[in-house]
Amino acid sequence: MSRNDSKYFSTTKKGEIPELKEELNSQYKDKRKDAVKKVIAAMTVGKDVSSLFTDVVNCMQTENLELKKLVYLYLINYAKSQPDLAILAVNTFVKDSQDPNPLIRALAVRTMGCIRVDKITEYLCDPLQRCLKDDDPYVRKTAAICVAKLYDINAELVEDRGFLESLKDLISDNNPMVVANAVAALAEIQENSTRPIFEITVPTLTKLLTALNECTEWGQVFILDALSRYKAADAREAENIVERVTPRLQHANCAVVLSAVKMILQQMELITSTDVVRNLCKKMAPPLVTLLSAEPEIQYVALRNINLIVQRRPTILAHEIKVFFCKYNDPIYVKMEKLEIMIKLASDRNIDQVLLEFKEYATEVDVDFVRKAVRAIGRCAIKLERAAERCISVLLELIKIKVNYVVQEAIIVIKDIFRRYPNTYESIIATLCENLDTLDEPEAKASMIWIIGEYAERIDNADELLESFLESFPEEPAQVQLQLLTATVKLFLKKPTEGPQQMIQVVLNNATVETDNPDLRDRAYIYWRLLSTDPEAAKDVVLAEKPVITDDSNQLEPSLLDELLANIATLSSVYHKPPEAFVTRVLSSAQRTEEEDYAEGSETGYSESSANPANGVASPPAARQSALASATAAPATPPPVAPVPDLLGDLIGMDNNSIVPLDQPATPTGPPLPILVPASTGQGLQISAQVVRRDGQIFYSLLFENSTQVPLDGFMIQFNKNTFGLAAAGPLQVPQIQPGTSARTLLPMVMFQNLSQGPPSSALQVAVKNNQQPVLYFNDKFSLHVFFSEDGRMERSNFLETWRSLPDSNEISKDFPTIVLSSAEATLDRLAASNMFFIAKRKNANQDVFYFSAKLPRGIPFLIELTTVIGNPGVKCAIKTPNPEMSALFFEAVETLLLG
Repeated sequence: MSRNDSKYFSTTKKGEIPELKEELNSQYKDKRKDAVKKVIAAMTVGKDVSSLFTDVVNCMQTENLELKKLVYLYLINYAKSQPDLAILAVNTFVKDSQDPNPLIRALAVRTMGCIRVDKITEYLCDPLQRCLKDDDPYVRKTAAICVAKLYDINAELVEDRGFLESLKDLISDNNPMVVANAVAALAEIQENSTRPIFEITVPTLTKLLTALNECTEWGQVFILDALSRYKAADAREAENIVERVTPRLQHANCAVVLSAVKMILQQMELITSTDVVRNLCKKMAPPLVTLLSAEPEIQYVALRNINLIVQRRPTILAHEIKVFFCKYNDPIYVKMEKLEIMIKLASDRNIDQVLLEFKEYATEVDVDFVRKAVRAIGRCAIKLERAAERCISVLLELIKIKVNYVVQEAIIVIKDIFRRYPNTYESIIATLCENLDTLDEPEAKASMIWIIGEYAERIDNADELLESFLESFPEEPAQVQLQLLTATVKLFLKKPTEGPQQMIQVVLNNATVETDNPDLRDRAYIYWRLLSTDPEAAKDVVLAEKPVITDDSNQLEPSLLDELLANIATLSSVYHKPPEAFVTRVLSSAQRTEEEDYAEGSETGYSESSANPANGVASPPAARQSALASATAAPATPPPVAPVPDLLGDLIGMDNNSIVPLDQPATPTGPPLPILVPASTGQGLQISAQVVRRDGQIFYSLLFENSTQVPLDGFMIQFNKNTFGLAAAGPLQVPQIQPGTSARTLLPMVMFQNLSQGPPSSALQVAVKNNQQPVLYFNDKFSLHVFFSEDGRMERSNFLETWRSLPDSNEISKDFPTIVLSSAEATLDRLAASNMFFIAKRKNANQDVFYFSAKLPRGIPFLIELTTVIGNPGVKCAIKTPNPEMSALFFEAVETLLLG
């Protein structure tokens, strides 16, 4: 529309629809054009003009390009609500797709692709096939995107009509924009498919690198993102690819720069020459620095990505720390990100500059920023041992300015510094104690109390200082109460005199009798028992040497960092979360059919093949690999299709008919759930629960049985930190449970939200409460096979390559002497149902050797070898995986599955 077209958005006439209808059927072209503009204006502001569908469609028969575009816009908007009438426009679409004007041909195909109506897609195929081979590159590039849209509507149709092959042919097109759109379409289709569709080969790689120099900026982004998924064969090829991509770092578009950085970082992993890597790091620094001169919003996105990059390659920006110094007019979200990156880049060489900056920030007016700056000083002290003393000097200077929130934040970080460097900087405790009266924040109070308790023997009036806190013990938050309890016990153990003895009596009485907090009460009872039975044991427990804390400025674990670096320049790199944590992809029925067909198509039957048997029971690795290479590949039958879920029940998080009398138990949707809280322990509430996998998602299946005399409602659930970071994806949806009835629910779970440190464990600690009862704490255990993903099936060649690439030290085996496999087929079906996919089978002497693959979230593969004699007791399981620390959990899961 032109700038004078605003008049179409306002009218004072009554009966607007009849008047528009009359104008649309006018014999004058200009009047019809004006009428369509009024219709589009009304549609834009939210008025329903669908009743004019037939009249607008009649205006399609025109040579006027502007009018045709307006009618097509109307059709895209209303075709879904008027599918039967939309068919009327098909003949015009088909005719326009053969128009001499390439703009009209492209417009027709684009519009047909945007109309998501199944009836029209059938008519779209022939025009689309013609347009994919059109002489005009504008038409071809439009048709390429249309294939991706059609795949989203009807994947089976795209496969049957050969559109994927036509799309792959377009990668060889002589027009770079056609190539870019073909790559974008194939990448989109690949994301929606479970099988490989778009694989970059060496010839394809050459074509894409050639097109990269000539296409538009967004075309370059599509190609670079596709190239970042290509794994070079060796260091030489990686260097050649990077050399061709490096000029993109000078591009004016931020998205092109970040996509080029992502691509180069991926290939750098394969480059072995330190000189080449050093030069690449130098080349990447200036473009990243340039991003920080853009608008604040772009700066923020750039900073979030740089945060990830410096965790993997800190040398890139090691000499550029000054560009991250905060400006007075930076928005707070930019300042916070700059602080994080400065901490990561801080080193012994630049720490003096950094501390001067942090000290200046600590005197600004924004309280949150000041707190973050003070914390940053403490984190630098923990990170850099040589600079710790200078950091403490700055913190003491800040304490002397007597600004309340600065003092409190300084005390919090000094507590961490004491943990990092025990018995080193205790001389400053006297200065800290001068500021006791100013403390009013729980974390600052708890930190100061910890310092007093930890160094009670060095503080002459430690008992008086603690006593000043004890006066308000009942009103203090739980964090402060817990710290007071422990500090008082430490004081008593270090100075068992009359004063501390009276204090300990008061604290223990308050913590056991006067409080409702179970954590505080339990800790107090433990201390009480220890002190009354064995004071020496109490000393060993309470005064034990504490582990030295470490720098936490690189918070992301390596596997998550790898995934985020592969998603640079996307929302994932801004959120610092993997895509599956915030995006849920719903497959259409056509796509599910495609997946099932593919699974069935790959099935070649179950057969046996005898390899040359090796002497003895177990084959050495080399013999095993050669035997595996000659073994018969026989993908197991796919797991049985799960019954169609009850969508209404699934939507509200519970099964239908979830409220049933106790004498008519809820029909389980799987094996009966284990009882975790019997009614005798749960004050009349019995809880059964288990972590389960349904349709590719993790759920916590719960059954509540009410044996009390009152209705129970207001159920809530909380999970403690655990190995897979399991947490509730939403609130627990349980209706009111009347006495003598039960309720069953499926709680959707998310992963990697609540990760625990330390070795992997199958333990899951859960707390459940309702409005009528206190919190119930209980322990559950999950089986690792619940986390095996549906995409864990490997091709035999891929399995072999992965097995050989993993070091022998990653191979772990375990014997199950009592397990008997009576039927190979039943075992394969049972394992396949839990996403352990059969790869091949071979004979070793009189034993059968089966090979399987499985995959955990974040792409961690498990390669499994099961050796047994069918019908006889004894199974040996050997696994190879990049994460051997998971082996104990894996063997527990395999034992559970084999026992059936």
